[in-house]
Amino acid sequence: MSSLLVRDVMSTGVVTVAPDLGYKQIVDLLIEFGVSAAPVVDDHRRVLGVVSEADLLHKVEFNGADVHARLFERRRLRLAKEKASGETAAALMTAPAVTVKATATLTEAAQLMEHRNVKRLPVVDDDGNLVGIVSRRDLLRRYLRTDDAIRGDVIESVLRGIMWIDPIEVDVTVVDGHVTLTGRIDRRSSAQIAVRLIRGLDGVVGVTDDALAWGFDDTTTRLSHTFDA
Repeated sequence: MSSLLVRDVMSTGVVTVAPDLGYKQIVDLLIEFGVSAAPVVDDHRRVLGVVSEADLLHKVEFNGADVHARLFERRRLRLAKEKASGETAAALMTAPAVTVKATATLTEAAQLMEHRNVKRLPVVDDDGNLVGIVSRRDLLRRYLRTDDAIRGDVIESVLRGIMWIDPIEVDVTVVDGHVTLTGRIDRRSSAQIAVRLIRGLDGVVGVTDDALAWGFDDTTTRLSHTFDA
């Protein structure tokens, strides 16, 4: 059953910066390559942090102001002022970086982005070395699969491969990623399992099974025991 991983959708041509790169050089680099952030890596391509436009804007925000943090200031404001006085990527970056393994699923990457409130993730291998970067836009690529490819997955991977259901018994149509199932399956539980599996396929936007019937509703079966007094 097809399941895209981060390595399948990530960008490998990553713009990176060295820890000692200066503020002006970082700004020029982001503008030149049209990116809003870049991983900060050491000589072994281990990710130390990420420097973004937001990190760089702190210097503009506090330009001309006293950047010395005060004890009663909130932590976020103190960090912002500290970054405003920074001159290199090491001082400006957000660290530690939120990274994702190349072997992670797109769902795992999306959940990580949502939980940590980031728009992109540096992708690392098992040794923690940078191998790519994945953005929110990259995660949407799972929905770019053709209807024919999705239909093939439904029939071969789910119905025939996992459920052992003869495709002749169930008609599958796919339009713009939406799967419609019609026909008859022996048990209601089998129909429910098939629908859940299909919803998890890459490219599937939704599943309609209103016209899918079953011969036996085994989800309401109750075992009763009679005991003699």
